[in-house]
Amino acid sequence: MCTAALAVAGCGSDDSSSSEGTANPGDKQAVTLECLVEEGFEARSVGSTIEIDGSDGPRVEFNVSSGESETRAFKGEAQGAEQIGSTLLFVGPAGDRELDAIETCVIG
Repeated sequence: MCTAALAVAGCGSDDSSSSEGTANPGDKQAVTLECLVEEGFEARSVGSTIEIDGSDGPRVEFNVSSGESETRAFKGEAQGAEQIGSTLLFVGPAGDRELDAIETCVIG
């Protein structure tokens, strides 16, 4: 079961990696996840979202476009979130130091 979860999350698979062992630069979610892990966060992909330090921690949701993120914010679906391009960063309990590192990974 764990192996299936890892395959779905894209962890431990060489399919999304380049020959140097890093994420494909065109895959924003994979690049962000890799950066977060390198920064010492416990992060995992769940669909189009990255959960950071568990389900109650901050999360980054990847949308198709910045317009979709803006629409979600306008509809009230992104309360407590910071829009970074086409992503929404739901801050949760993160402090300033953690948020700076997360934002740096999201921005790339």
